[in-house]
Amino acid sequence: MFTTLVAVLVALALGHVAPAAAVALRGFGFYRRWLQWLDAHAAENGFWRSRQGWVLALLPWVLGVVLLQWALHGRVFGLPSLLLGVATLVICWGPRDLDRDVEAVIDADDAPTRHAAIAQLQSSGGSLHEYVWSLVEATVLNGLRRWFAVLFWFLLLGPVGAVAYRLLALLAVGPMRSLATLDGAVGARVVLGWLEWPVAQLMSLSMALVGNFDTAYKAWRQAHGNQWATSTVFLGAVARASVSAELREEAHDYSDAGMVPVWRRLPELRDAMSLVWRMLLLWMAALALLVIAGWVT
Repeated sequence: MFTTLVAVLVALALGHVAPAAAVALRGFGFYRRWLQWLDAHAAENGFWRSRQGWVLALLPWVLGVVLLQWALHGRVFGLPSLLLGVATLVICWGPRDLDRDVEAVIDADDAPTRHAAIAQLQSSGGSLHEYVWSLVEATVLNGLRRWFAVLFWFLLLGPVGAVAYRLLALLAVGPMRSLATLDGAVGARVVLGWLEWPVAQLMSLSMALVGNFDTAYKAWRQAHGNQWATSTVFLGAVARASVSAELREEAHDYSDAGMVPVWRRLPELRDAMSLVWRMLLLWMAALALLVIAGWVT
């Protein structure tokens, strides 16, 4: 738990202080070369070109991290394991800083700049539409794929969980999906959907806790979030409802105080990013309490 807290803080700091270095560090060039080698040497009807081809793409890297994680366990008072955990989470975080991408969309003054900023915001998934509620959904979905899913699987499985999720996401919906076969990409997306489903459920609960619980719960139910499925569509519905409810409450507060609301550009997108930050703070606070409880007991 302590490793996770340190690693998240380092990952966030790196993305803000040195965004170019963070993107370069998270390029996964070795993985791209591996996929290219597989595509060049695999047989026409071989395993790589089947729907389970994603297993071959991930297997050597996941096994390598498992062996390294096992070899370092319990050595030198846990310091090597701490460094491995921090390095792994920092590399698998992102790859781009979500806060900066959202601000770039908000601050864009002309159409070409806005289109480029929106493309960066949607780089980890989300609708390609540019209307405001689509951007709200993209912000929360990118929060899932850049931050929360990596954090969730790191907590459950350690470094191997974060690495497996990031490599699978790169293959299924990331910039390396063009290197996979059609069947392989479909299989990877199905598995990715199951990996993201519990994270989306926890994020929906977090949005309810940091926002309007009744509104979030109704949106979750209406979007069939209570059903087992590989879809995370309900997460976007909860985000839209939560942002809309918060903006209405803010306008109501201004009206009761006899004040005119201050004009802000894309308030929905600002509020969506605020929701993502509050969810992350909630998760970090829960981790901190677990760390303190572990130390006390």
